[in-house]
Amino acid sequence: MALEIAKIEAILRGIAILLLVSTACLAGLDSQTKFVIVYEKEVTYKDLNALVVLVRVDAVAAAYNLLQLCRCSVSGWSQGNFKGSYRYLSWACCVLDQLAAYTTFAAHSAALGHSVLVLTGAKVFQWMKWCNRFTRFCFQIGGALTCGFIASVLIALISFISAFNLFRLYSPKHFLRLKGT
Repeated sequence: MALEIAKIEAILRGIAILLLVSTACLAGLDSQTKFVIVYEKEVTYKDLNALVVLVRVDAVAAAYNLLQLCRCSVSGWSQGNFKGSYRYLSWACCVLDQLAAYTTFAAHSAALGHSVLVLTGAKVFQWMKWCNRFTRFCFQIGGALTCGFIASVLIALISFISAFNLFRLYSPKHFLRLKGT
C-alpha cells in the first residue's frame, strides 16, 4: 500500500510541477503592446504586483516539488523501507507541503483578485479597464490562473498524502507514540 501511495504522490507532484511551470511561464512571459491615444503602452506581468508574486511563488513551489519528487523516487527505489528514524523528515515534509499549499493558494487568490480589478476597473480609484484594450494579455493571464488553481488543488491533495504518511507512523491508541515502541 505504501508503494502505491508513493506512486500516486509522485504522479501528483509531476503534474503539479508541470502546471506550476506553465503558470509561471504564461504569466511571466505575457506582454502586449497597443497604441493608446497618442503613445504606445506595453502591459506586462510586472505592471501588476500580484502577478509578480504569483510568478515567484510558482517558481519556488515548482522547485520545491521537484526536490520532493526526487525524494519520492529515492524512497520508491528503496522499496519504502523508512521507519521511525525518518519521522522528523516526515514532519518536515508535512509542514513544508502544507506551507506550499497555503502559499500557492494565497498567491493565486491574490492574483485573481487583482485580475478582476483589471477586468472590471474601479472608477473610485481611477483604474481603467485593461481587458477591453489588452484582450490577449487578459486571456493569457486567465489561462495561467486556471492552471495555477488546478495546481493548488493538486498540492492540497499532496499535502493530505503527506499528512497521512506522517500520522500512520504513530500508534492509534497512544498519543504521539510511534508504532512498535
